[in-house]
Amino acid sequence: MKKKIQKTGFLMAALLFLVGCGGGKGRLDIKVDDIPPANVTFHRYDADLFKVDRNHLQAGLEALKPAYRFFLDADLSDTVRLREMQSYLENPRNQGFQRAVDSLYGNTQPLEKELLLAIRHFIHYFPGARIPRVYTYISGGDYDAPVQMADSVLLIGLDNYLGEEFKAYAADGLPEYRIARMTRQHIVRDCMEEMYRISFPSRIPGNTLLDYMVEAGKKYLFLDAMMPAAADRLKIGYTPAQYDWIVKNESHVWAAIISNRMLYTTDGNLIRTFLADGPFTAEFSQDSPPRLGEWIGWQIVKQYYENQRSLTLPDVMAEKDSQKILTRSGYKPEK
Repeated sequence: MKKKIQKTGFLMAALLFLVGCGGGKGRLDIKVDDIPPANVTFHRYDADLFKVDRNHLQAGLEALKPAYRFFLDADLSDTVRLREMQSYLENPRNQGFQRAVDSLYGNTQPLEKELLLAIRHFIHYFPGARIPRVYTYISGGDYDAPVQMADSVLLIGLDNYLGEEFKAYAADGLPEYRIARMTRQHIVRDCMEEMYRISFPSRIPGNTLLDYMVEAGKKYLFLDAMMPAAADRLKIGYTPAQYDWIVKNESHVWAAIISNRMLYTTDGNLIRTFLADGPFTAEFSQDSPPRLGEWIGWQIVKQYYENQRSLTLPDVMAEKDSQKILTRSGYKPEK
């Protein structure tokens, strides 16, 4: 009986420890069943546009115009515009993109459900926010802007998400670390990152490495809140091996930053080393993931949010004092 009581006491202590530390996803592990469903439908401009009869292009575009004014709200009788559209539709590269998109995204309902869930989380934290209207299109290889948001319209270039094996990406000279993130699994994540960018325009209140890390950390806390069930490595864009590396070496990275007095550096080159994208972080081994400063900033901000229970997510987004966030986070990774 004594052993049973001791075991029960141990389990209770462990449970209280987990609750105190925000076990699992902690405060972000919420249910949004009570949030009214938003209208999240992928309006397939890409599919509808490529179905237009190119022998009667103007008439076809006029027919599409009511549904796609964001793209076609112009004088469609303008011969220059018509020639540009004809060239776009007849471009073999764009046609190749469209065939691949048709094959992979014939049914977008699963993606719509994923995005709807994320947006319901957004409404929970930011009630009254405008919900974007979602359009998909073929960007023609605009790899630097796979998702864009403007005027409450969310644009998804589906040709940016055709998978690691899509040969055009490597042929266009994209590095492997970027191609690894050009998958279906990254679409909703990128949509929410774009919503963060629009909702919280980047403003670095200082110019130290800590300032930049904390600002990056806020973005990832936002993604945590919008997609609490998503894998952390998906949110930050790490491979399984890179994720394992940072989990095992986080304390060593932090120790290196502190011991080398880099936390308050204003050296732009050093800051870029910790925040720039790439195959790895140059200050560490080639096995390390890139953007280690973002990872550290994420852990600091996440711990700050968990510890400061009186603060809301918007409160954290609005806090400009990175030193305050670090101090009150109590961040100290285990060795």
